[in-house]
Amino acid sequence: MGSQPALPLNSNQLNRTTGLSTALVAMAAFCWGISGGIGGILMADGWSAFVVASYRGAIGLLFVLGWLALRPRDSGLASGRLWVWSVIAGLGVAGNFSFYFVSIGEGSVAVAATLMYCAPVFVYLVSFALKLERATPLKWAAIAMVMVGVALLTGIYNIGASGVTPIGVGAGLLAGLSYALFIFGFKYAAPHGSPQAILVIAFAALCAILIGFADTGQVVAVLSTPDWPLFGILGVLGAGLSFILYIVGLNHTAPAVASIVAMVEPVTASLFGVVVLEESLVGMQVIGMGLILVTVTALSVYSSARRPA
Repeated sequence: MGSQPALPLNSNQLNRTTGLSTALVAMAAFCWGISGGIGGILMADGWSAFVVASYRGAIGLLFVLGWLALRPRDSGLASGRLWVWSVIAGLGVAGNFSFYFVSIGEGSVAVAATLMYCAPVFVYLVSFALKLERATPLKWAAIAMVMVGVALLTGIYNIGASGVTPIGVGAGLLAGLSYALFIFGFKYAAPHGSPQAILVIAFAALCAILIGFADTGQVVAVLSTPDWPLFGILGVLGAGLSFILYIVGLNHTAPAVASIVAMVEPVTASLFGVVVLEESLVGMQVIGMGLILVTVTALSVYSSARRPA
């Protein structure tokens, strides 16, 4: 199979392939949104954020190990650079999972998910610092708009009345920063191996990191708790199935389209929090959320449109 040239797709086939790929990205974002709500339920039952994050990562590791076993070619596991960048990606996803759930516990699913959606802003700031991206007035204006949105969403000007603690705000932003670290790690690991190999190393690193922070008693107790089906669903939707769907879907999805479709995650998480967890958002928070989502999406689309093919 590998030695045969791929047949060109006609326009109908290409449209169907692109549509399917976009649907896979949307499904992954939807799964991530639901996983935030499930994490909120588990923490409301008394489970710590690190235990919830550990099981999400461990179940994800099982899935990507299976993916690697089915598609072992060109894994790149013999490359030292693959391991270094994949471990960095793992550090990022470990921080993302953990800080996200801490932010949920200290605030709400809607606020945590939207703050995490600020990740592209951190990517830009790091890129500016490393001179990988040219800073322009338009980009700085977009970043300023996001900061205004964060202030409105979190009610940082009146933090006591907003129901969001400073820890919740900080953790949400750190979740976004951690996700930016994952993006950089995955990007620089990609030339040296397959996506499934990168994810196996990243999730293994995640498990090794988080197990040191998780309460051992709670980790063991999960195996016999009535809540274990929720942990299973969290791992499948939040890490195992979703990451595979996302990586496969990106193969034929334009970055600009993927940026827009990614809005499914914070919107889904917010709706889950409001409908299922009975969380509430005041008018200024809704305005702040909209400002963040629209600005970050526009910034990502603008960047993708200017990126050379």
